[in-house]
Amino acid sequence: MTRLLIVGPQGSGKGTQGVRIAQAFGIPAISTGDVFRAAVADGSPLGKQVKAVIDAGSLVSDELTGAVVRERLSQQDAADGFLLDGYPRNIAQVGNLDEFLEGRQESLDAVIELDVPRDESIARLTRRAAEQGRADDTEEVIANRLAIYERETAPILEVYRTRGLLDRIDGVGSLDEITARIIAALEARGLVRAATV
Repeated sequence: MTRLLIVGPQGSGKGTQGVRIAQAFGIPAISTGDVFRAAVADGSPLGKQVKAVIDAGSLVSDELTGAVVRERLSQQDAADGFLLDGYPRNIAQVGNLDEFLEGRQESLDAVIELDVPRDESIARLTRRAAEQGRADDTEEVIANRLAIYERETAPILEVYRTRGLLDRIDGVGSLDEITARIIAALEARGLVRAATV
C-alpha cells in the first residue's frame, strides 16, 4: 500500500516523474487532466458535468474535481495505492482528500515536492511550447500559470510539511538522477518498491 502525491510547478517534470515513480511502486499514476479526459470520454454523469464546464472555458470547481478524483480512486486498480498528480491543488482540496481518505481509514504516505527554480520552469515550458508549436504558451502566459501555482498550490506544501509527509526533491538534473532521488527519499520512509517482473 503506497499512497503518494507529487507536487511541483508547471515545467517541473512531475508528470514524467509521477509515471516513473508509480511504475516503480506498482501503483497507478492518477493525473487530474487524464481523469477529466477519461470522465468526459466515458460520458458518465460526472463526465458530462466536466465537459460542460470545460466547453464553457471555465475552471472545474473544487467540488466537481473532488468528485471526479474520488470516483477514480474508488476504482479497483487504486485499491492498493496510487500516485496523485495535479490534485489537491489548493487548501480546500486538501480537506476534501483528507475527508475521503479518512472515510476509508487511509492516509497519504508521502508528498513529493519537485523543487525547480522559477527561471528553469519558464525555460523548460518555453522550450516545450516551441517544440510542440504551442504559440499560446508565451512567456507571459507561463509566468501567469506559475504565479497561480505559487499563490494557490504552494501553500498546501506547508500543510504536508507540518504533518511530516513532505520530501523536497531537487528537480534539476537528468530524468534518471531525479527519479533516483525520489525513490531514495521514499525508501528512507520505509516504502517498498514493487517487485520487478
